Amino acid sequence: MKKLVPAILFAFALSSLPAYAASEGKPMPEKKLTSQQMKMKKCNADAKEKKLKGKERKAFMKSCLSGKS
Repeated sequence: MKKLVPAILFAFALSSLPAYAASEGKPMPEKKLTSQQMKMKKCNADAKEKKLKGKERKAFMKSCLSGKS
């Protein structure tokens, strides 16, 4: 039990290092979006612009992502 608490604290400290490094003002490298991700981004923006919610948004997203609209 005495070794468990320090081990947990050490693991937590290690897991927070990447977040600390990212917050140091270093820009994160941009990832290229796949065509599906670009389509999803566009459909989301269109749905937001039309202020769709609930079932209407779901139906719109389904048709938009399938290329029907």
